[in-house]
Amino acid sequence: MIAGPIEELVRLLARLPGLGPRSARRAALALLRRPDTLLVPLVAALEACARKVRRCSICGNLDTADPCAICADPRRDPDTILVVEQVEDLWAMERAGTFRGRYHVLGGTLSALDAVGPEELGVERLLRRAAERPGIEVILALSATVAGQTTAHYLAERLAPSGARITRLGYGLPVGGELNYLDEGTLAAALEGRQPVG
Repeated sequence: MIAGPIEELVRLLARLPGLGPRSARRAALALLRRPDTLLVPLVAALEACARKVRRCSICGNLDTADPCAICADPRRDPDTILVVEQVEDLWAMERAGTFRGRYHVLGGTLSALDAVGPEELGVERLLRRAAERPGIEVILALSATVAGQTTAHYLAERLAPSGARITRLGYGLPVGGELNYLDEGTLAAALEGRQPVG
């Protein structure tokens, strides 16, 4: 029998991505075994995030400031916007360290089944940003799923009147990838996006 507060901790931890009930119990026990070094600092960090972190009103990133550090950085190229589905996609691009423009986080993809339309994705905000800077490049960095490609097609149609140059990330073989381990969709995209040698 688990005590009420512990049961609630396990239940909440189990709602996190990647944690099921068993993993949540292990995590809760680890926290409770080391309250001074794990549990109390975690509680303080969660409280600080709940108080201070907000969505950037420009791009949708999570930060303690609005606009976020990326949107406020004068060294970032304002004429290039990379459109991503989620904040974790933005963070992945930042870890790669190769993109020096600005971002737009949609917060998902269009989905009639889940009642996610253009209003829920902040499409109008993206259209305004593109209209403010004629000739801007908008890079659609959406997943190669049906929902991702449907959303990319919709955005390209909506952005076309703004005069923005609309591009997408290249798809295909990952660096170091072996053909026999790749799925059919990746192989088809790699073949379709082939480039001349030399």
